[in-house]
Amino acid sequence: MKATRLISATAFAAATLFAAQSAMAYQAGDIYVRGGYAKSDVKSDNGKVAHQDVNVSDENGIAYGLGYLFTDKLGVELNGTEAMEHDITGGSFDRTPVNLMLNYYPMGGTDSRVQPYAGVGLNYTHFSNESVSGMDLDDSYGAAGQVGVDLALTDNILVGAFANYADVDSDVDMHGHGAGKVKLDPLTVGGGLTYRF
Repeated sequence: MKATRLISATAFAAATLFAAQSAMAYQAGDIYVRGGYAKSDVKSDNGKVAHQDVNVSDENGIAYGLGYLFTDKLGVELNGTEAMEHDITGGSFDRTPVNLMLNYYPMGGTDSRVQPYAGVGLNYTHFSNESVSGMDLDDSYGAAGQVGVDLALTDNILVGAFANYADVDSDVDMHGHGAGKVKLDPLTVGGGLTYRF
């Protein structure tokens, strides 16, 4: 009798654990929001403006994301960071990136709490608040890619880390005339929390 109860209790616990883990995996129809902190490292050779080499600083900032899964394994995500103020030779400027990504979740729909993903898409970067007199940086459009991993803590809350790369080049005008190009191509690495609806 005791053995029957033990077997029944064990089977019930295993079924409950399996069901809970299944609920934690990404599934078709999921909507999620992300928030966290990221460090953005720009490439070392940043181009020339007015025949002078320029250097652009690396910066940190708040990262965000909003996503939706069409299937257990495919979804779309809009992500980016707050405006980051970069120092440039002789002044500074703000850079605000936005990425539209198509993500692939190889473990989506499984009972795995660990959910890696990889994505490709497009980057749009807005430049503003150039402090150098007469300088204007054109907005940039380019390719983007990302990889990341989320760990489900509950049915709705995940903790994760990510890295993304974007092709970001900006034509520079000085007093209305073309003066060169700034090349950033940032690699952004960060982490934070995801809430899944």
